[in-house]
Amino acid sequence: MRKDFGKKTWMYPLPVLLIGSYDDHNNADVMNAAWGGIYDSDKVVLCLSAGHKTTANIKSRQAFTVSFADAAHVVAADYVGLASANNTPDKMEKSGFHTTKSAHVDAPLIDEMPLTMECRLIKVNEDGNIIGEIVNVSVDESILSEEGTIDLTKFEPIVFDPANAAYVKLGEKVGNAFSDGAALK
Repeated sequence: MRKDFGKKTWMYPLPVLLIGSYDDHNNADVMNAAWGGIYDSDKVVLCLSAGHKTTANIKSRQAFTVSFADAAHVVAADYVGLASANNTPDKMEKSGFHTTKSAHVDAPLIDEMPLTMECRLIKVNEDGNIIGEIVNVSVDESILSEEGTIDLTKFEPIVFDPANAAYVKLGEKVGNAFSDGAALK
């Protein structure tokens, strides 16, 4: 038996994206955004409203970073989504996040976030979505496996559960991509 809920934005999983940018005075800002993802093999898309300080920053500086929130920083990650740099000038200090300028784009890396995509603005499309080119992916070695790849058990990224207004930690491995389905060929 299925139950209909009508129109809902219930896409699963929705990564908790922390978007980093600098304003015109070189102040770092970070916002929480769930509506974003991969746009092409080397591009990301962010659906941010025009009123966000981050949107203005990205347009002005032509760059941004996309970090993936983790379980250890859920409170700070939620806070930067609740507070706006438009009216909370000490937002970054209150969040407890620290930043370092990216060596690749004119945007901040969040020191506490172990996985970050550094992006250059390509365009803002007709719908207002921000399209960026991934210039570099920066990974803290603390979340790498012995083989040098990302280990989700060390990283512990969180996703947004829109139906329950909750953050959920990603869990166990259940299969092998591009491999398990071969058994059905």
